[in-house]
Amino acid sequence: MTSNFVEELKWRGMLHDAMPGTEEHLLSGMQSAYLGIDPTADSLHIGHLVGVMMLSHFQIAGHKPFALIGGATGMIGDPSGKSSERNLLDEATLRHNQVALKEQLSRFLDFSSDAENAAILVNNYDWMKDFSFLDFIRDVGKHITVNYMMAKDSVKKRLSAEAKEGMSFTEFTYQLVQGYDFLHLYKEHNCTLQMGGSDQWGNITTGTELIRRIGGGKGYALTCPLITKADGTKFGKTESGNVWLDAGRTSPYKFYQHWLNTSDADAEKYIKIFTFLSKEQIEALVAEHVEAPHQRALQKKLAEEITTAVHSKEDLNNAIAASAILFGKSTSEDLKKLDEKTFLDVFDGVPQSEISKSELEGEGLDMIGALAAQTGFLASNGEARRELKQNSISVNKEKVKEDHKITSSDLINDKFVLLQRGKKNYFVLVVN
Repeated sequence: MTSNFVEELKWRGMLHDAMPGTEEHLLSGMQSAYLGIDPTADSLHIGHLVGVMMLSHFQIAGHKPFALIGGATGMIGDPSGKSSERNLLDEATLRHNQVALKEQLSRFLDFSSDAENAAILVNNYDWMKDFSFLDFIRDVGKHITVNYMMAKDSVKKRLSAEAKEGMSFTEFTYQLVQGYDFLHLYKEHNCTLQMGGSDQWGNITTGTELIRRIGGGKGYALTCPLITKADGTKFGKTESGNVWLDAGRTSPYKFYQHWLNTSDADAEKYIKIFTFLSKEQIEALVAEHVEAPHQRALQKKLAEEITTAVHSKEDLNNAIAASAILFGKSTSEDLKKLDEKTFLDVFDGVPQSEISKSELEGEGLDMIGALAAQTGFLASNGEARRELKQNSISVNKEKVKEDHKITSSDLINDKFVLLQRGKKNYFVLVVN
């Protein structure tokens, strides 16, 4: 039994356009669809998540999803929505990236069960690598006119007066290669639908055209909107770059914080797109949020759901605990549970000073030295004494007096000591 996939996308705000007849085609029984994923890194970032969620909803609706790793197209570069060519990859890098991406995708798609609609991962390099240039232009190229290709928006933009670099022949042929992918999957796997972002419409419809002209069949196209932020800035980008799904690139703490800091307008949109919560659950959350916006119920639930889906419940709990270190009541023990990357992420931008490990040996480092003379956290020794007398200084979240000595037992991750004046002024000693 299949449920109405198109209807699900509509209420979630995930449907931009669909070829006429797509909804009826999907309601006629289990169908297969694919979505292409750029393999230029060994991790997805949150910009990929809309497409991944589409594939997941497709499978939940009872259909069979194909995740296509664009190994061949990754060697070319897609002009859609881009102003310049992308870097080209060698085969070893592509294979490494493919393995890493499948692991991340398997958190959202069932690849391993024996269900009829189990997901399948394919790489277009596997069928393109032995295709000679002559074979391609004879068997594929002759079926699509240059006029047809030139009419695509993605091509027009790159050939416009504003585009300084123009467009290489390699990139111009991209839509033919992507179109052939659709034809190949249609022939080999009876894949009748291609999905993607709205900027992919031109490439997708080239595929439906090839299926009509060469395969003698009918292919369908469905796209989701390109996600934007309410303030007009690009979704998924931060000052430091992409927000990655790989914990080594973006820690679960930073990942969690990214979603927690979503604006109210965006949170109401994102919770439909990036979680599997039902319409009823989301409506209840929105109502709760309207009643008490300062409680940030939408942002908290969004951050919890997506951090758990991408990472784990344990990573979520650690991220919540790490967040409480800055904004809540926490202890020295809580600090010492943080791994080095999370500690540095939590205290990103906090002033630092390096000291030698030898200064913590013997009796240890006295507080005046730690606060002023050797670190410059406070302006003078006199100010350090005053703050200590006023009981406003903490070492690793615990209040200390002037007679306290910092020793190696105070080290977090055998490397850091956290100094604090009052509630919000932090300083990190890096011990080498």
